[in-house]
Amino acid sequence: MRPDEIKQKISELSLSEKLLLVEDIWDSIAASSPDLPLPEWQKKELDKRYTDYQQGALELHDWQAVHEGLRDKYK
Repeated sequence: MRPDEIKQKISELSLSEKLLLVEDIWDSIAASSPDLPLPEWQKKELDKRYTDYQQGALELHDWQAVHEGLRDKYK
């Protein structure tokens, strides 16, 4: 299938179907490329955040509470 045909088919999907497709695409990328390159600045930031987490310096939020907060904010 050509890219323009794929785009046409995607445009015919509902929003929920498009989101599921995106999720499937990301899962496929992750499964086929377990060693995706990670820029050094990103690795340092992740290491810093993990260290902060281990030391109790981060305030963690339940994903459901974050989701509800965003829904309320952008109604």
